Amino acid sequence: MKKFRINPQTLAIERVEHGFMYWLRRSGLYILSGMCLGIVFFFVYFMLFPSPREKQLIRQNEELESQVRLIDKRVDQMQVVMTDLEQRDDNLYRVLFGAEPIPLAVRQGATRKMSYYDELARMTNSQLLADLMLKTDVLEKEMYTQAKSYDEVLELAKTQEIRMENIPAIQPVLNKDLKRVASGYGWRIDPIYHTRKFHQGMDFTAPIGTEVYATGNGRISFVGWRQGYGQTVMVDHGFGYETLYAHLYKPLCRVGQRVKRADIIALVGNTGKSTGPHLHYEVHYHGKAVDPRNFYFYDLTPDEYDMMVQLSNNFGHMLD
Repeated sequence: MKKFRINPQTLAIERVEHGFMYWLRRSGLYILSGMCLGIVFFFVYFMLFPSPREKQLIRQNEELESQVRLIDKRVDQMQVVMTDLEQRDDNLYRVLFGAEPIPLAVRQGATRKMSYYDELARMTNSQLLADLMLKTDVLEKEMYTQAKSYDEVLELAKTQEIRMENIPAIQPVLNKDLKRVASGYGWRIDPIYHTRKFHQGMDFTAPIGTEVYATGNGRISFVGWRQGYGQTVMVDHGFGYETLYAHLYKPLCRVGQRVKRADIIALVGNTGKSTGPHLHYEVHYHGKAVDPRNFYFYDLTPDEYDMMVQLSNNFGHMLD
């Protein structure tokens, strides 16, 4: 567009002529304004609308979060199963084989230092990842401990057959009709001193020379004379069990000899502090005398066991 101005000296209207610098400055102003507007529009678009790369990252992040939540749910389900296995192990399998339950501290074990989880908490989806990592660490330790426990239970199962063969489980003399039961375990009247005394075993009446049987597999640990017991044989059955056979006429074994259940190891006698031919029989568990009546389960039916209990309780005296 052409521009005109009034010349103050001549008062004439003259056309305004622009030089090169004018047009250069004007072009620069337009270019600068356009650049500024372009930058503003670029940042507005960048702030309001994600780029294709950002859209891809957002989609990947949502997929990752979904997968982590799925894994977290599966870990929770595995933890429920793991807890059930631990309860079965402690309350059934280990009890069945006489093993102590595994302490909770041993099952969970030492986890990672908290600083490790603090580092995870500063990551993307931090709380979810840290919680998942903690659960995974605890579950991994519990699974390892449980696997070791089942290995131990398996070994106990393998030795259970040996244990059942070794534990005293029959009567030490032939006593099908139970008529040879003379005195049981508990407080009795001493036949010589006529005082009340605790009887640590059972007495079986039998003629001198009656065969005496080992009541379980084991090793002969003692053969010889013991004060009050007379000629005595002791069998170490392992697993904490030991049996004693006293007042014998003649031992038929030697120390260190391996014997099996029902092997003849001696003959009934009347030696030591005894008022008549009989066998005094004791069962020890971890060094403490226990009631022998509880160890005839291979010999007696439930009815026969009840009869033996009655017979052994009816006698207020003992023969040694």
